Parts: sequence; C-alpha cells; structure tokens
Amino acid sequence: MNALKPKHQRLVLVVLALVALVGAGLLAAYALRNQASYFYLPEQMLQDPPAIGQAVRLGGMVEPGSLQTAADGITLTFAVTGKDEARVPVRFSGIAPDLFVEGSGVVAEGRLGPDGTFVADNLLAKHDENYVPRELQEMEQHEAAQMARETTVGLE
Repeated sequence: MNALKPKHQRLVLVVLALVALVGAGLLAAYALRNQASYFYLPEQMLQDPPAIGQAVRLGGMVEPGSLQTAADGITLTFAVTGKDEARVPVRFSGIAPDLFVEGSGVVAEGRLGPDGTFVADNLLAKHDENYVPRELQEMEQHEAAQMARETTVGLE
C-alpha cells in the first residue's frame, strides 16, 4: 500500500485549495467583465467614443435650455456639456430624479446609439453643497437647526 505521509497530504490539500481559489477568482472576473461600465466626460466621448451599445456612464452638466419633455410625458431629451464646450445629446425614458434640473450635474448610465445620441437607462442627479431638502426649504435657519437636533437625539 502506497499511502502519503501526513506532511504530503497537507501539501496536496494546500495546492488543491489554492487551485480552487484561483479558479473561483477567474470565474468571478469572467462573469463581471460585462458588468463594468466606463465613465466618460462629454469631451472624451466625442474624441474617443465607446463602441455602439457598450454600457458606459456619461457625466457632466445639463446644458441650460436643452431640457425638453416629449409628448408622452416620460421621454426627456437634453444635452450634457463638459469643459471645452463639448456637447453630447441624451435621451432618457423614465422618471427623472427630483434634483435633475437644467444647469445641474448628472451622471447618465446607458449606451451610445448609432446616431450619436446617448440613450440613458438611468439618471443620477448630483447636488452642490448648498442643497436643502424640500421639506426644509420654507423653514427659517434656526427652525431647521432645531429639527436636525431633535432628529439626532439618541443617535449619539
């Protein structure tokens, strides 16, 4: 009978565990390769556009005066601008976030269409440091501060 010594058995188990771990990592990387979406600024998208249909993110500012709502009430068209006067037309069908307005920052997730229009599946609106929730807009500053103190009591 040709049995392995305990020392060799442990070595075989360690090697098998490492092979299994590397295999699991490679499988995970292979599964996630299509889930990665690259981030583009408008000037980058115009200079070196992604492949048609590739999932990417487009970030910039909503150009003032460009926001239009279609007759169906849910399709929005607007332009995202960057630093160098770069402009990318965007089409989005769905409910836009409350903070989505002209002149605000936006990140659109979607794909570049064959006609050069970015077709967004999702919009993420960005706000500046002066953002005030709608519920607190009508309050005086001391009233808002009092409400904030009351809601944080017990969280410390």
